[in-house]
Order: sequence, then C-alpha cells, then structure tokens
Amino acid sequence: MSTKWNAGNSDPKARGLMEGFPPAQDRIVSADAGDLSGSSFPNTRWAFSHQRELKATVNVRRGSGAPSALPRQLRDDLDAVAFTTMDGEMMTWGQSIDAMFTDGIVVLHRGAVIYETYRGALAPELPHIVFSVTKSFVGLLAATQAHEGVIDPDAPVSAYLPELKASAFGDASVRHVMDMTVGVKYSEAYTDPAAEVRTYGIAAGYSRPPEGYDGPRSIVDFLATLKKQGEHGQAFAYKTCNTEVLAWLVQRVTGKAMAQLVSERIWQKIGAEEDACLIVDPTGMAACGGGMNVALRDLARFGEMMRNCGAFNGRQVVPGAVVDDIAGGARREDFAKAGYTTMTGWSYRNQWWVSHNELGAFTARGIHGQVCWIAPKAELVIARLASHPVAANGNSVLDKVSLPAYAALAAHLIG
Repeated sequence: MSTKWNAGNSDPKARGLMEGFPPAQDRIVSADAGDLSGSSFPNTRWAFSHQRELKATVNVRRGSGAPSALPRQLRDDLDAVAFTTMDGEMMTWGQSIDAMFTDGIVVLHRGAVIYETYRGALAPELPHIVFSVTKSFVGLLAATQAHEGVIDPDAPVSAYLPELKASAFGDASVRHVMDMTVGVKYSEAYTDPAAEVRTYGIAAGYSRPPEGYDGPRSIVDFLATLKKQGEHGQAFAYKTCNTEVLAWLVQRVTGKAMAQLVSERIWQKIGAEEDACLIVDPTGMAACGGGMNVALRDLARFGEMMRNCGAFNGRQVVPGAVVDDIAGGARREDFAKAGYTTMTGWSYRNQWWVSHNELGAFTARGIHGQVCWIAPKAELVIARLASHPVAANGNSVLDKVSLPAYAALAAHLIG
C-alpha cells in the first residue's frame, strides 16, 4: 500500500535521512535512480537543500562585503490569517505552510522580516534549489542588457548564436525567446518519459543518462536538436528551452559565465548573506532553466530589490525602467492561450509571471513551490522554498492554495 505523504511523515529529519557517519544504507539519499534517489519524493525534501552533494555545481560568489541588513519585526498574528482555496476549502496561513510542503518561508513587509520559518532539512545558511525561479534571474539580466543596448530584442537569435540557425530558434527574435512565444517542438510534461524536457534534464546535468542513452550530453547540443512547430509570436508557451537559449545569448554577448554575471550584477550588489550556486552540465555550462540554489533570506533580498524598482542596499542594482517593464507585463491574450485557469488575466514578461491584479503582483516561480512573490502595492515580498511532491507550472494545487494565501496575507497587512 502506498504511503499518503504529508509534511510530517515526509520530514527528512523524522525519517533519519543522511544521519550518522556513515548514514545507514537505507537512509542514504543518492544521485542515482532508484528508491534512494534524490530526485524522488520524499527524498527531495533532503536533496533540494543539498544539491552540492549530489550534482556538479559552480559557485555564485557573494563577495567580501558585509551582508545587507534585514530588519526584523516578527508578528505572531499571521498564522491565523484565513482564506478560501480555489477549491473552496477554508485554510489558514499556518496550515498552508505545511500543505505546500514548505521547507522555509520569509515574509518581508516594508522591508522588514515579519515572518520566518524553516522546516525539513533547510537551515538559514543552506542553499535550496529554486528550479524555475532561476529563469527570472536570467530574464532580468537579459532585460538589463537590452536596456543598456548590448542586446537588441528585435534581432534574430541567430545573429548572436549562429549555431542555432538551423534550429527552431533560427528565425525567432530575442523578444520571442524572452517572453516565451517561440514556436518550438518541446514538451514540458514532466511525467511523460518521451517529453523533450526529459532529454533536456540529462543534457543539463539534472539527471544521469540511462543505460544505452545516445542523445545530447550538453545544453548547447540539446538546443541545436529542437525543431520549429507553429509560428513565433502567436502564443505564450512555457518551455524551459527558451531560457537556456536566452542564457547562452547573454553569456555570449557579455563574455562571462552566468555564475559570474549573477555574482557581479546581482548577488554582490544586494549584499547577499550566502554564496549561491548553479548546477552545471557535463561541459561546465550553467543550467539556467532551473539550476540555481540560494539561501532563503537572499531570495527575500532579491525580491525586495525588485519591489523597490531595482534599488536595494543603498544602490541601484538594476535599472528601474527594467523592473517597470517586467511589472507591466506582456500581452495577456498571448498568455491566455496557454490555458492556465488558475492565472486568468496574467501575462509573462522577461521570464517573470505578471498577475495584473490590484496589488501589482509579479513573481518568479519554481515547479515544486519555490517562489519570490512581489506585491508592490502591499509593500510585500514572500520568498518560499519548498519540496511539494507535485511538479507543475499552473493549474495545480500549488496555485489553488498559494495564490489565495498570498492575497489574504496582503489584505491582512494592508488592513
């Protein structure tokens, strides 16, 4: 009989995962496939906070300066904030923390920490994988390069990456890639063993190739195999391959690796408390579609910088016009074609999800519940790291609980 997992019985400490020197054989979390795999729930509740032990990574240096201040004004009234999920269930903020298999969450209001908790294997100093939140770092860097005139969003991708001229991206514009409106044959269905995302995972270094595998073994080689499907610029379609193209392009035009760019342009400037890291493929190229690992408070700092139009830690980290462009979103009619019923009226701009709601909320999102949710009109930032067993981008229990929870917390704080 299969186990019905919840936040309590999946807790890696309660299960004794990786405890002892050495751990018991049946309590080891492995980089290989099988029952002990760090890619399988509930082992992910340990593995997501320990990617450096399981995969090849490159460091994202925080620099030598002191961490930026995060004032603390903790409140004890938030766990009781009530809301109704999209499925009509009554729930409180405190209950939603466990329901979403949260590993850690920090809430900032007007720049101060008002709520902070850690669960599972996570601790304040540990970097946790943020999956597709990584995309928003890439999009921000690309949009900044466009603002500075280094990248022309209207230019064809092949002008910067001639290696992709014969691929689906050969006649796509940089803007198509930035907003994910490229017509490319690529499935993001995580449970489909034949989906292109599975081959991408092997090429990017997330998973090891099965016996007899003869496909691409690097991100660059994988991208060159992708074929066109449909026309560019007609609809939003969430496909990680777009981010890898954009990241390659940014690294090509700057002559710097992504880890160095994030360190120099963002991490050192926001006064990060901890180094971050990026998973790398077998050639050492960063997996930019979902390979970044960060400490929770630093994700909150990043969100606070975005809430303040690119300013934080006493400096302008990214141009305010770039943040305004992201928060303003893209064409909602393009987004609607993706069929995300939990995000009606949203759009996608520069690798960020934009709600167009009364809070002006926009967000970076990861498939297992990682989030950096920014609501400027509520002066609110929510940074969450999680290891929910469901991997999804939309139309899932994650949105059905989390989005109403965030809105209720904002209303309570505005209150």
